Amino acid sequence: MNTSLLLPRTALAVLGAALTTLALAHAADLVYAKDGSGVFGYKDTPKLPWCQWLVHDPDRPAPKRVDPGPAGPPAPAPADAIVLFDGKDLSAWEPSDYKVDDGCIVAGNGNFTSKQSFGNCQIHLEWMAPAHFQGPWYNQGNNGVFLMGLYEIQVFDSFNVKIYPDGEAAAIYGQTPPLVNATRLPGQWQTYDIVFTAPVFDGDKLVSPARVTIFHNGLLVQLNQEIHGETGHRILPEYKHKINRGPLVLGGHECPVRFRDIWVRPL
Repeated sequence: MNTSLLLPRTALAVLGAALTTLALAHAADLVYAKDGSGVFGYKDTPKLPWCQWLVHDPDRPAPKRVDPGPAGPPAPAPADAIVLFDGKDLSAWEPSDYKVDDGCIVAGNGNFTSKQSFGNCQIHLEWMAPAHFQGPWYNQGNNGVFLMGLYEIQVFDSFNVKIYPDGEAAAIYGQTPPLVNATRLPGQWQTYDIVFTAPVFDGDKLVSPARVTIFHNGLLVQLNQEIHGETGHRILPEYKHKINRGPLVLGGHECPVRFRDIWVRPL
């Protein structure tokens, strides 16, 4: 048995605890951007070493909004893709409180983890934030796509909520905002097409970091962007797990985000 493939799963307990931290954030800790845009975030967080901004900094320039056009039908899976959800059942996933409704996965709370692990890969998935959801600011369409179970690409209602730029939809959470805000209205389908390059290690030494290219609703929002380490709320990233394969994980917060048409092409 290759224990390196099990490490991300054991790390998921820590990941789940980190996710709940967001739900415990106090409104009193939030501050608004100095430019009067209404973007909110934190000013008591660490400075990101590669740029001038703090983690979740509301003064970081927010990506401009670009209308991606109307949503289309589900994209058919390529012949060589591993289909993780085809609208029927959750047999490709570990047991959880996520469920199937009307051909879609409906998110529950905590981690939703694929049984299969992946390294370098192409990922397609479609998601929809619930329309008219009544919840706190931090849970508006909140979910996440965790590459290898460690590196979060944010899912969020960034059409309505002016969250800190490194926490909006299609951001590498806590690290890099998307190039543009391509988010559609809640209640409309969104697509992520992700090309992920796993990190390379020589023993405990990082040889090359993970990188990601993302299209959100057909618009390029991350281009061969370096992932600086495992993502988290209000913390600096770090490569703690010296591995290059892990499961695909969705991170729920009891917001009924829907997913459909999930497939992966190992590269």
